[in-house]
Amino acid sequence: MRKSTILVVTLVSFLVLAALGTGLAGCSGGAKEKFPTKPITIIVPWKAGGGTDMIARALAKEAEKNLGVTVNVTNVTGGGGAVGHGEGLKAAPDGYTLTLITFELGTLPIQGQVPFTYKDFSLIMRLNTDPATVTVRSDSEWKTLRDYLDYARANPGKIKNANSGPGGAWHLAAALLEKETGIKLTHVPYDGAAPGIVALLGKEVDSTTCSPAEVRQHVVAGNLRMLGVSSEQRDPLFPDVPTWKEQGINLSYAIWRGLAAPKNTPADRIKVLHDAFKKAYDSAEFQDFAKKSGLGLAYLNAADFERFLAAQTEQLTGVMRDLGLAKK
Repeated sequence: MRKSTILVVTLVSFLVLAALGTGLAGCSGGAKEKFPTKPITIIVPWKAGGGTDMIARALAKEAEKNLGVTVNVTNVTGGGGAVGHGEGLKAAPDGYTLTLITFELGTLPIQGQVPFTYKDFSLIMRLNTDPATVTVRSDSEWKTLRDYLDYARANPGKIKNANSGPGGAWHLAAALLEKETGIKLTHVPYDGAAPGIVALLGKEVDSTTCSPAEVRQHVVAGNLRMLGVSSEQRDPLFPDVPTWKEQGINLSYAIWRGLAAPKNTPADRIKVLHDAFKKAYDSAEFQDFAKKSGLGLAYLNAADFERFLAAQTEQLTGVMRDLGLAKK
């Protein structure tokens, strides 16, 4: 065979093989990659043992059954939630690192403490909300929220109300109540809801704003009385306690927790994660955990969750600006 003929045959064979290789590669690239194939991590921006941590671990335990891989929970604390949220945001957008995002993702940006907002995450779902409740001692002269507000209007600044510190969730709840009703309270900050409740029981303050779950045991024991909750619906654990709206106050308010991934996580992986965690959320085991823990479960899909966050951001920006807590 002449050399030129050999060269032509060789070149044609090479081109055919190259074409076949390209076709196979195209077929391989078109096939949907299996996900997940390795452990998933949920970053919790708060310490182990707290409410957010407990929700994450209970949900992870059930989600493992649906995903077929281990779901680990890692606590990354500091900066009032800023460090953990930031760590989750920096993770690779591959669906293997998620963040249990919380209410503080709404307040920290307004205060100028972080350079990101909820818009920098790919939302998966809202998990729960906890409304505020105005709570007083059971021997208080105020039997209803209307009694409380009437007294506050007639005696500006005389009611000492415990909260979780300037800019904290329950401080903002009380501030929104002031703004809506025209009352004036004296805000007494504590390092969290628990010490504020102790102060109320010890008669250091006259009332407190916190979640129903946090005062539950004292209400059940007959030591404290809830005057109303800021949710749209009555709390299932306290069906006799009316909402603020039922008492003529056009205000709803709630802190929240949700699940999110870094921005630009592929949509198909977000769907896999949503479906697996929603199934875990709906499981009898998780629902039982939530009921025993007094959690206000309040699922929203990603689109509705985003609308909720947009509305709350507007609400919080206004009151925090009035309080001098918003970055100028």
